[in-house]
Amino acid sequence: MAEALARLRGVTARYDGVTALDLVDLDLPDGRITAFCGPNGSGKSTALRVMRRLHAPSNGTVEIAGRPLHDWSPKELAKSVAMLSQSPDAPPELTVQDLVRLGRFAHKRGFRGQQSEDRAACDRALEVTEMAHLAERPIGRLSGGQLQRAWIAMTIAQETPHILLDEPTNHLDVSHAFEVLELVKRLNRTEGRSIVLVLHDLNMAMRYADHVVLFDQGRVAVAGPTRSVLTEDHITEVFGIECRLIEIEGQDVPAVVPLPSEQAILAR
Repeated sequence: MAEALARLRGVTARYDGVTALDLVDLDLPDGRITAFCGPNGSGKSTALRVMRRLHAPSNGTVEIAGRPLHDWSPKELAKSVAMLSQSPDAPPELTVQDLVRLGRFAHKRGFRGQQSEDRAACDRALEVTEMAHLAERPIGRLSGGQLQRAWIAMTIAQETPHILLDEPTNHLDVSHAFEVLELVKRLNRTEGRSIVLVLHDLNMAMRYADHVVLFDQGRVAVAGPTRSVLTEDHITEVFGIECRLIEIEGQDVPAVVPLPSEQAILAR
């Protein structure tokens, strides 16, 4: 079988008796940017948490990089898969540099302090995210986009080949959202890191994802290359709203334009 970042087979996951994932079968390609999209509560974030072993499925099997998830030790998994949750939190007085250093926890050996390889990894993460000039600034004094880049820098410092990002553009304006996703693209294209991210904005998914998984009511409605998944029919079926894909001169991907119900009737 072709190499995959993750394989889920018959995965069911529940929270307090509510089924969040229902018999999910899924293959995620390695070396690509994959976007999980779908309505609220459709299972996107749960799928990420299951893959990072932060939530145990009640049924099914999960493989990461060809190995059963239960075969990974916590430290091994942390060296292979980094995850940034939706709303990470840290004391506002913590500096950017100290936040990024937290990403080296999986590489610590005993009670030894920061080693040269740790410093090099943190410096590089700050450079890649263009946060080096803000290394000494408390995170409580950062803009929304800067703060998100600081958290991503911490994730990069973990030096994993696979990164999971749960709504990395949440609460960001359009400009900062583009900044974050351009960074994600650079990490994939220049370093070959596999990235899976939850996105609500279908236009962002259309522009930045190589592969899209559409979730609906805890199941995978459709998965595959972005242009074959984000079609008018699939979007209408999953989100329950008419839409049009509009080609724009000078752009290499179409724009997703949702239509209010009365416009949808007129557009037919």
